[in-house]
Amino acid sequence: MLKYIKQYAASIEGINIYPIFSLLVFVIFFIAVLYYVKKMDKQRVEAISNLPLDLSEEKNVFSNFLNQA
Repeated sequence: MLKYIKQYAASIEGINIYPIFSLLVFVIFFIAVLYYVKKMDKQRVEAISNLPLDLSEEKNVFSNFLNQA
């Protein structure tokens, strides 16, 4: 089956640009996510990191996090 796909893909003009384009999209997305994480407020990161551990109802960090978003 892969043989048929390769033969079909070889007949398409300009098919060699698709791997380059997909790599470029991945790198841009990765850099954007990295930038977003670096610019994120440190207190918000702390609140998110404590979500799985916080069992008290009086803090209720999750609802505060949702209200901030």
